[in-house]
Amino acid sequence: MSEPEEEDFAAMFEASERARRVAKGQIIEGTIVAIGAEAALVDVGGKSEAAIDLDELKDADGRLEVKVGDRVQAMVVSTSGELKLSRRLALGAATARQLEDAFHSGLPVEGKVERSVKGGFEVRISRQRAFCPVSQIDVVRNTDPALHAGRVYHFRITEYKEGGRNIVVSRRVLLEAEQQANAAEVRKSIVEGAVLPGRVASVREFGAFVDLGGGVQGLLHVSEMAWERVADPSQIVKPGDEITVKVLRVDPDKEKISLGLKQLAADPWSRAGHTYHAGEMRRGRITRIAEFGPFVELEPGIEGLVPASESGVARDTDMKKAFRVGDEVQVVVLDVDPTARRIRLSVTAVQKMREADETREYTDRTDAAAPERFGTLADKLRDALKE
Repeated sequence: MSEPEEEDFAAMFEASERARRVAKGQIIEGTIVAIGAEAALVDVGGKSEAAIDLDELKDADGRLEVKVGDRVQAMVVSTSGELKLSRRLALGAATARQLEDAFHSGLPVEGKVERSVKGGFEVRISRQRAFCPVSQIDVVRNTDPALHAGRVYHFRITEYKEGGRNIVVSRRVLLEAEQQANAAEVRKSIVEGAVLPGRVASVREFGAFVDLGGGVQGLLHVSEMAWERVADPSQIVKPGDEITVKVLRVDPDKEKISLGLKQLAADPWSRAGHTYHAGEMRRGRITRIAEFGPFVELEPGIEGLVPASESGVARDTDMKKAFRVGDEVQVVVLDVDPTARRIRLSVTAVQKMREADETREYTDRTDAAAPERFGTLADKLRDALKE
């Protein structure tokens, strides 16, 4: 093989390798090296060149917008034989013909979500209008429509009818394909103790499912959302929320991942031993009622128990009739055990303390008034003797 032939073969080999390294739909950048009558050549690196139609490099008046040496960004639309690019698809300025080609080839197109309509969203793709069903706008269900309005996304055209007058698109299929490609890599980072960003996928009565990337989801149980008792998970997180969570447990056999949110905040029990002391009076809110007594929240994350014997009600009284969830009560701290995360409280002691305070006040008043009364009696006695 002669030297020129070897160079031609090497160039062809490099071009074919370059074509294999990129995929249809990928956005790449290159430098214009030549401009012909119908197409321009773009150097995309690695001694490879790609072609782009000249019409895609002209403005609305037909004037060429670029020159040799300019850098352009375009989408790969073909890797067969040679690389072929489309700048309009990358810029979201595709013609009807190009949109139809994108539909048949499965290439993504850029579109702007104009507004929410019945059943989905109106999407503007170049000069065309398309419809995206609400289920196809995201992998996360039940997100607020306002989150998408005005956003620019990439979509795949799933229906192209009536010459482009009826176009249906999906963003979800592109996101799911991306998730599948990234799933294996994401799972490597999900280990016990890891702190990861996530996105709330759905909220249930028992907690929330959080997407950690690549379609991998973990469960954030309601008991792990906050140190205080959470009655309704939707008050803490909503679908679409971006949050940071801690991986608590990973079960690879069952493919279950347990997540925590409260672990990233300070545990209020860590300072309970310094905050609460036996004999002091506190005010709290009743959060739940058991047969053996009501639980009182003294602060978010800190609950104490009022045993039945310290509740101030008669023996065998139905606790749920004597107390109501949500009521505020005054209690006295009997003892604190931060290690066991327990505080014993008393309602009875409140009354005893009040009685003791009243007795002390009465005694103080009596002691202060006694000399005055004695002096008055002596004065009367002296006056009687003088008479």
